[in-house]
Amino acid sequence: MWHSLSSDNLGVGALTESQIAICEAAALAADVRVRFIVFGTQGGSSYAPAGSDITIGERVSIKRMLTGRSGFLRQVEQCDLVLDIGEGDSFADIYGNTRFIFQIASKIAVIAKRKPLILSPQTIGPFKQAWARIIAAAVMRRCARVFARDTLSADYLVKLAVTGNTDEVIDVAFRLPYTSLPAHTDGRLRVGLNVSGLMFSGGYTGGNQFGLTLDYPALMRKLLAAWTHRSDIEVWLVPHVIPDALPADDDRIAIRALAAEFPAARVAPEFKSPSDAKTFIAGLDFLTGARMHACIAAFSSGVPVVPLAYSRKFEGLFSSLGYDWVADGARLSTDEAFEKIEQGLARRQELKAEIECGNAIAREKIGRYQAHLAEAMRTCAQSSRAHEADIHDGRHVGP
Repeated sequence: MWHSLSSDNLGVGALTESQIAICEAAALAADVRVRFIVFGTQGGSSYAPAGSDITIGERVSIKRMLTGRSGFLRQVEQCDLVLDIGEGDSFADIYGNTRFIFQIASKIAVIAKRKPLILSPQTIGPFKQAWARIIAAAVMRRCARVFARDTLSADYLVKLAVTGNTDEVIDVAFRLPYTSLPAHTDGRLRVGLNVSGLMFSGGYTGGNQFGLTLDYPALMRKLLAAWTHRSDIEVWLVPHVIPDALPADDDRIAIRALAAEFPAARVAPEFKSPSDAKTFIAGLDFLTGARMHACIAAFSSGVPVVPLAYSRKFEGLFSSLGYDWVADGARLSTDEAFEKIEQGLARRQELKAEIECGNAIAREKIGRYQAHLAEAMRTCAQSSRAHEADIHDGRHVGP
C-alpha cells in the first residue's frame, strides 16, 4: 500500500522496486510464494520487475469505501499481510490535510479488515496539528509493526507514545538493484547536479513552502557557473521526478531552463525506471541534489554525495548512518550551502570512506527488516494452513 510501479516520482518507484526485492528474498527464506497487489498513485511510467507476480490494485477512494463499492477493500480482503510505505514521507500533515486523510483512512480500512498492517521503513510525521497526532498515534498502536527509517522518526514515535511495536531500520531503497558500468577513462570528473523542480518552483504553493533559508535557484546557478568553467569537470543535470501533469514538481522543466543558461552542462537521459536512474548515478564521481532518493542512489552505490535538505527526513536518515555531509537548506544561506557542496566535491575521497562505513550499517538494518518480514510470512502461512484445515474438518465458523 502506497507504493507505485508507474509513478513519475522515481523515489516512490525506488521504494517499490526495492520492497519487492526484499519481500522476495524474505519469501525465499520463509519458504513461501508471494503474490503482490500494489496500491498507490499511478503515473505515466511502467517499471514492474520481470518475473514477479504483481497485480496493480484498485484506486484508494474514500467515497467508495463509505458507500460499500470499494474494489480496494475487496482486494485487501484477499491479502494475508499489508505493507504500507506511505510513499516514503507522506504519512504526515505537512503536505496538507487531503493527503493525510487518504493515508490515515487506508490504514484504518486495513485494520478494520483485521489484516496485519506493517508500516514499512518511512519518515513518521511530523504531525503539526493536534488532531492529526492523536489519530496517527492511535492507528500506529494498532499496527503489527512500525518501522522508522531514521533516528529522528524513531524519536518522534517515542514522543507520540508509540513504543511497543516499533523498530528503527533504514530506507528500503538502499536495496534498489542497479547495473555497474565500466569506469570512464577520459580523466574528467563526472559531477551530477540533481535539480528539484519542486524547490525551483518554491514548493507546491510557489511561496517558499518549505521555509528555505537559501535561494535555491540562485544556488543552482552558482554551482553551474563554478563547475561549467572548470576544464576537469563534466557536469550532468539529473532529474528524478518527472510528472507531465504537475509542472511545479517536474525536475525536467527546471533543468531545461538551466541548460539553456549553461549550455556546457549536459542533461541526463530520461530514465525508464528507478533502477535505470541509479545505474546512471552510480557512474558519477560526485552528486549533490534535493531529491532524497537520488541521493540514496548515489550513497548506496558508493558515490560521494552532499544531499541538499529541505526537510528533517534528510538529516534523520543520513545522520543515522553516521554521515554529516548534508547541506541543510532550512538553516544555511546560499553561500554557506555552496561552500559545503564545494568542500564535499574537493574531499570526495573522504566522503567515499564515510559512505562505505554507512553502507555497512544500512545492510545490517535492511537485513533486520527482511528477517522480520520472513517471520511475518511464516506466521501468515501457518495461519492460512490452519484455516484451511479447519474448513476441511468442518470447524470453520465466521470469516
